[in-house]
Amino acid sequence: MSRADQIFIDMCKDVLENGFSSEGQKVRAVWESDGAPAHTIKKFGVVNRYNLQEEFPALTLRPTPVKNCVDELLWIWQKKSNRIADLKSHIWDAWADETGTIGKAYGYQLGVKYKFAQGEMDQVDNVLWQLKNSPYSRRIMTNIYNFADLSEMGLEPCAYSMTFNVTGNKLNAILNQRSQDILVANNWNVFQYAVLTMMFAQVSGLEPGEFVHMIADAHIYDRHIPIIKEMIERPTFPAPKVTLNPEIKNFYDFTVDDVIVENYQANPQIKGIPVAV
Repeated sequence: MSRADQIFIDMCKDVLENGFSSEGQKVRAVWESDGAPAHTIKKFGVVNRYNLQEEFPALTLRPTPVKNCVDELLWIWQKKSNRIADLKSHIWDAWADETGTIGKAYGYQLGVKYKFAQGEMDQVDNVLWQLKNSPYSRRIMTNIYNFADLSEMGLEPCAYSMTFNVTGNKLNAILNQRSQDILVANNWNVFQYAVLTMMFAQVSGLEPGEFVHMIADAHIYDRHIPIIKEMIERPTFPAPKVTLNPEIKNFYDFTVDDVIVENYQANPQIKGIPVAV
């Protein structure tokens, strides 16, 4: 069993056994298939910790689609794009406007330039500059929840803030997420931001340390409950080995193929998951 499997199973059991149900309340989300209210069971303030020195946090209960997962990560953090044509998968198509963008969301926000003490640059370049020039700063962070632009976003960001902190020669990171659909998004987000931490560490001459995932509203949709119950009873396998191409020294040179996944054994993918919108 991977450590990520155990964390996921424990989280799901806690939500199912001790979570708060929205039944009887007015909810925003509806089921795409029939428009019925999409209720959830949730826990507030879930914190999961992954030690990247020990193993990579990939689920084996179901596989994470590595190529698409990393492609979206680079779309947001490297290309800083909001154009769905720049993304190989179609996961953002439903949120695009008539111009083919998701508005001023996600990658767009990371590409906005600000005046920092060291000069004008965007948030990603500021993080990279600080990791190389002032790695022990307690101010190395990003935030894409820009209230001034929320009305022009196709979707308000769920995973909205990263804080980086160096301890010795190890780069630690915290991902703050306001809301998470556990079944659909949990290991996708964990996989992505663990990879991002590894990438930033490598180009900064550091080692990846601890990745901490903080979720304000961790929820399971009502129609996902039977799927979750079946999933957490599946057999598990050891964590895969995930490494980066050691030749890459510049964050902007990474490609999907530079994330190397070995010995990834997982259960079959879950298909036909009901979609809440």
